[in-house]
Amino acid sequence: MALTLSVRSGDPSRIASPLIAILLPAGGSLPGGLKELDAALNGAISLALSRRDFRGARDELLHLQGVAGRVERVLLVGLGTPTSLPLALRRAGALAARQTHKLGTGSMTAWTPRLDASGAEALGVGLNLGCWEYNELRTPPPADERRAPLESATIVAADATALRKSVVVASAIGAGYDLTRKLAMMPGNVCTPDLLADTGRDIGKRHKMTVTVLGRAEMEKAGMGSFLSVAQGTPQEPRLVALQHRRGGKGAKPIVLVGKGLCFDTGGISIKPADRMEFMKFDMCGAAAVLGAMETIGRLGLRANVVGVIGATTNMPSSTAVKPGDVVKASNGKSIEIINTDAEGRLVLADVLSWVKQFDPAAVVDAATLTGACVIALGNTATGALGTDDRLVREVVKAATTAGEPAWQLPLWDDYREQIKSDVADLKNTGGRAAGTITAAMFLKEFTDYPWVHLDVAGTSYSETDLVAIPRGPTGVPMGTFVQFVRGRVR
Repeated sequence: MALTLSVRSGDPSRIASPLIAILLPAGGSLPGGLKELDAALNGAISLALSRRDFRGARDELLHLQGVAGRVERVLLVGLGTPTSLPLALRRAGALAARQTHKLGTGSMTAWTPRLDASGAEALGVGLNLGCWEYNELRTPPPADERRAPLESATIVAADATALRKSVVVASAIGAGYDLTRKLAMMPGNVCTPDLLADTGRDIGKRHKMTVTVLGRAEMEKAGMGSFLSVAQGTPQEPRLVALQHRRGGKGAKPIVLVGKGLCFDTGGISIKPADRMEFMKFDMCGAAAVLGAMETIGRLGLRANVVGVIGATTNMPSSTAVKPGDVVKASNGKSIEIINTDAEGRLVLADVLSWVKQFDPAAVVDAATLTGACVIALGNTATGALGTDDRLVREVVKAATTAGEPAWQLPLWDDYREQIKSDVADLKNTGGRAAGTITAAMFLKEFTDYPWVHLDVAGTSYSETDLVAIPRGPTGVPMGTFVQFVRGRVR
């Protein structure tokens, strides 16, 4: 459940709260808006600033005890010296909410000296991100050891009326992130292709979207031999799920969002090493982000035509699994030599990208945890972005930056196609280690004939280490990028 967010005007010292988070930049003195609160705390905030016990550095925290019945706790949170104040507020808000969630106060208040509409939205999103936790499969602790989860947060500002719309938007984005991260965190035996299909149906029912679900029989009829080659090693039903949000102009070409949904990836016959294979439950983060984005888009009622499409299955070794050297045929008629069965995501996306041509899209943006090579190239900080239209790539990269999910364009030059030429088929599904992210995108390009951008989120959609503001596990990337891109087109 997403955090309940609200905004109100007033002096933070006059608001009864179990905890107030004060977000301050580096090197500043006591802001005028905190004088009464500081006086109520016997000068504790100004003393901490003058002694430089708190300097406002990024991610710096200082917890002060407050006054019973009024502001009971004060958490000073550093913004650093930000180049983008909204992004700094988002990060600091996430850190504040995470610490508050650990304390178990149940609710909190947040205040910062400068807050406009974009800052309020970013702060609200950050608060949502910070309090998220996946507890569905854990045994609850004994009653006397339980702490109240953070369920509500109030942003205090000089003019609450001007910020109410921003808080509504932040709540909708928070709900999208919650869904994205929840689906991603589920183990592979819980988050199955059928569960993703049911999630799509639920989103469609609540937001009046048209939902289409294809199974193995429908895919065979459509000639999706590339997608089905990945699914032939598992008895689970593969699913292609499409949600249509039609709130834009009649006849206007839609934006299409596509996500890879490998609910678990063993590598198939080209099996992965056992060490850290459990993280391959995150191989469906692209699909989770599409579903989360459609949830947010539905909540916001964006005046746009948007189609969200996911391709979901599992990649398993079995007596029926596809083998290295096999040749399969995609729905657009191209034959593919399977060199490595662990390069399976592009095989699924090949048929999905061909299938979405029927919508005559204005633009298609796909997201996939596609290549380990992207992690080598860009680490865990930036998403790889490649595409057939440089202007569209720049538009998507800008949306990613605004959403706090930075992306970096990689080249998609024709010279790289030489690496995916096959001796026996039209293409082979991997071009080797060199330029692995680029050759994977070059493979996908063969199944597009519309403006298209590919986002490789292998290094950014989940983290194997704690990220300070949020814990290890799913980050929600690129849900925010998808939503920001659509919002940009609406404006």
